[in-house]
Amino acid sequence: MQGIFISFEGIDGVGKTTQVERLRAYVEAQGRECVVTREPGGTVLGVAIRKLLLGGVEGSDADIAPRAEALLFAADRAQHVAEVIRPALERGAVVITDRYLDSSLAYQAGGRELTAGEIRDLSMWATCELLPNRTYLLDLDPVQSHARLQHDEDRMESAGNDFQRRTRQAFLDLAKAESQRFRVIDASQSIDEVWSHIQDDFAQISQTKTFQSEAAQ
Repeated sequence: MQGIFISFEGIDGVGKTTQVERLRAYVEAQGRECVVTREPGGTVLGVAIRKLLLGGVEGSDADIAPRAEALLFAADRAQHVAEVIRPALERGAVVITDRYLDSSLAYQAGGRELTAGEIRDLSMWATCELLPNRTYLLDLDPVQSHARLQHDEDRMESAGNDFQRRTRQAFLDLAKAESQRFRVIDASQSIDEVWSHIQDDFAQISQTKTFQSEAAQ
């Protein structure tokens, strides 16, 4: 595949949406196709799954069981890759997703205390082993990130400080384990400072992929 696959990760309120839009504008200014998407909810099926995951089951007081939650996220991701991500990469587009596999690992294995290996295996099977070329982890203390939220809390955001702290640490552990794929960026910096790190790194990735493509011809 000739495209470039980028994911943005981090707990809620770290500024992912702002940086995703900056990267989209940067890519499109270079004349390249850019597909921006998100998880959960990047497809029609995903929108229905997102409603369940973030809002709970209408008419039921019971929470979604951790294993059911993991399966719902994996189902969303399988459709997302098949319908949106892989076709775009195959035609040479830059794909930017707000959340991907690492959110499942951080929120479900870290926050929900499920087995990381099982969750990873499930998602890798669902995506046919597709991982991003680069993952930008915007890191911020949960107290600071929570204060930035400008909407009503969803099911994940209202899970409590301990849950958010476990999730943040899980993200950092993932980044340490896969340091070649991840770039950890201090999200307490200004928007422009965060963007500068992303822009410089993406420019290098883009140059490398162009060189590899030309060498293969």
